[in-house]
Amino acid sequence: MTSSSATTQTVTDLRTLRATRPATATGGEPDRDPDRDSDRDPDRATGREPDTRERILDAAHRVFLRAGTAKARTQEIASEAGVNKALLHYYFGSKAALADAVFTHHLLSFMPRIFGILGDPALEIAEKVRAVVREQIAFHRERPYLAGFLAAECHAEPDRIAGLMAPVGAPPLHVLARQLHDAAEAGTMRRIAVEQFVATLLGAIVLPFVLRPLMKNLLSLHGDRFDAFLDERNTVLPEFILAGLRP
Repeated sequence: MTSSSATTQTVTDLRTLRATRPATATGGEPDRDPDRDSDRDPDRATGREPDTRERILDAAHRVFLRAGTAKARTQEIASEAGVNKALLHYYFGSKAALADAVFTHHLLSFMPRIFGILGDPALEIAEKVRAVVREQIAFHRERPYLAGFLAAECHAEPDRIAGLMAPVGAPPLHVLARQLHDAAEAGTMRRIAVEQFVATLLGAIVLPFVLRPLMKNLLSLHGDRFDAFLDERNTVLPEFILAGLRP
C-alpha cells in the first residue's frame, strides 16, 4: 500500500464512521422513547445493565480487532455480544458512539498506569523509559486499531477527541521535569525539556501502530515478522532513547 492510498483509505474510513452518527440538534445521542420496542431495556429491570454494557464493549473490541472500526458492522457486534441490535443501539445510539466508548474505556484503564510511571519519584529516568515502552507496546499490541483511530479522528474531529480524553487529565510531569533537570545539572544527561522528552518517547512507541499497514509493506514486516519487530523494539527503543540523552 502506498502512502497516498493509505491516506485515502483513512479518509474513506472516517467518512464511513462519521456517517453512522445520529444527527441531532444538540449533537448528542438521539432521544429514546421508552414506549418503543427498540428502546426498551430488558436488562435494566433485572439489574444486569452494567454486565450488558461491558459485554457489548468487549464484543466491539473483538470485532474491531478483526475488521477495524470503519468496516465493523453493528449487527456483527450485537451477535458477538449475544444481544439484539436494538439493545446495542439502546446503550450506545450508533456505531460511532460505540467506538468512542471503546476508546474511552481502554484509555481510562491504561493511561493512569503511564501517568503513575512518569510521576513515580522512586523510579530513575532509565527505569521509566523501559517501563513506558513495555507498557505501551503491550497495550497497543492487544488493541492495534486504537492508535490509528485516535490519530485519524484527532485530525477529523479534534474537539471531540479532546472531550473524550478530558477525563484522563494531564500527566503529572513535575517529578519527571525535576529528574531531567537534576540529571542535566549533574552532567549525567543532556538537557531536554520535559515536553520534548515525553513527546519523543510516546511518539516513537506509537508510530509503528499508527502506520502499521504502511510499515508492514515498507519494511516487509508481514505475518509473524511484525510481532518479532515489536519484541525487538521492546529492547532497542529504550536503549536508543537513553543513548540519545547521554551527554
